[in-house]
Amino acid sequence: MRTTSAAGTARAAAGALAALLVLSGCSAKAGDGGAGERATGGVRTGKGISGGTIELGLLTDMTGVYATLGKSVTQSQQLYFEQLNADGGVCGHKISLTVRDHGYDPQRAVAAYTELEPEVLGFPQFLGSPFVAAVEQRVEDRDKALVLPQAWAHSLLGSPYIRVIGSTYDVETINAIDFLMKEEGIAAGDKVGHVYFEGDYGESAVEGSRHMAREAGLTLVEQKIKPTDNDMTAQVAALKKAGVKAVVISAGPRQAASLVGVAAAGGFDVPVIGNNSAFSPQLLATQAGPALMRNYYVASPSLPIGADTDRAKQLVADYKAAYPEDSLDNGVVAGWTAAGVFTEALKEACAAKDLTREGVGEALLSLDAFDNGFGVRQDFSDPEVPTSRESVVLKPDKAVTGGMRVVREPTASEAARAYTPPEA
Repeated sequence: MRTTSAAGTARAAAGALAALLVLSGCSAKAGDGGAGERATGGVRTGKGISGGTIELGLLTDMTGVYATLGKSVTQSQQLYFEQLNADGGVCGHKISLTVRDHGYDPQRAVAAYTELEPEVLGFPQFLGSPFVAAVEQRVEDRDKALVLPQAWAHSLLGSPYIRVIGSTYDVETINAIDFLMKEEGIAAGDKVGHVYFEGDYGESAVEGSRHMAREAGLTLVEQKIKPTDNDMTAQVAALKKAGVKAVVISAGPRQAASLVGVAAAGGFDVPVIGNNSAFSPQLLATQAGPALMRNYYVASPSLPIGADTDRAKQLVADYKAAYPEDSLDNGVVAGWTAAGVFTEALKEACAAKDLTREGVGEALLSLDAFDNGFGVRQDFSDPEVPTSRESVVLKPDKAVTGGMRVVREPTASEAARAYTPPEA
């Protein structure tokens, strides 16, 4: 179970952000998610569909702590829907995207959702667990617009309209520590450090560490930080003094680079593994690059952009052609996957002749084996559990496309398979 303090932190953060909805002038009435429903060619439609166009919203971070990720996810989705439109769109409709950059700022994120919600069918991207949590109750009770977060907190499970794609942070962390135990010699009785952001992301990830500590007889040494904390010198000193044998980090790329770089400079030679949000290949060109390639791993919900698959190779070629000046990273895969999931839901809803918000949400429940060619099959039939319990373990490598090579293929550890996420 989540500790009292963690639950209080998460509830307080979500509650404070949710309150902003009122201040932002929310006036939708309960149950109006399909307001203005009408039949078009025998298919029911509602909000976000008119004149042969399906309007979708992208709520992202292109100027804040996750700017690199947000840019890659957004450009990947723009490319996906451009190709989809060129192939005829969905159900006789073309897709139109509206992008809002919230800069990882809570007020801007909630305001952007409030602005776009009346105009769109749904959101193939909403980056940031705390911001999605802030609108979760409204989405489920009245808006009923499908939201695919670029966030993996287990607290987002349970809604038929907010659907996390892949293993949640707690499951991902369980698989990460399983890797450390099987491949890096961590054993019962050892101390493992965990540096994590306050809020839904970090609290979800540390649940996985706490679970593995109980199950495997480890001692967990926790270091909670803020997204504005960029220098990990104090955290490294504390972990070194505690005698940890490995470190998990659930933060941003800057914090991961600082932690690994400071540890290497101080002779603290232990393996470090981060959640999927804790790496950017641009870091390999910094002073921390050599240390990252030596001691750092990343747990991911899918194979990387540089994977040896036909789909990955095609996406690399298409993305390079569309954005020749931009680097490739796993945000491209995440964005492409979410766009594919949303599109499949739209196609299923069209086949059922119900392209209302409720119809699209219902259609997604029928996808129980979605696979876009990046190694992990997703099952959306049960909103209460992660769509997958598998994780891929990657290692930074500047010689590889996208800067990440696979060191462990998609795997669900025994602990991850048996784990039940705590209720939010």
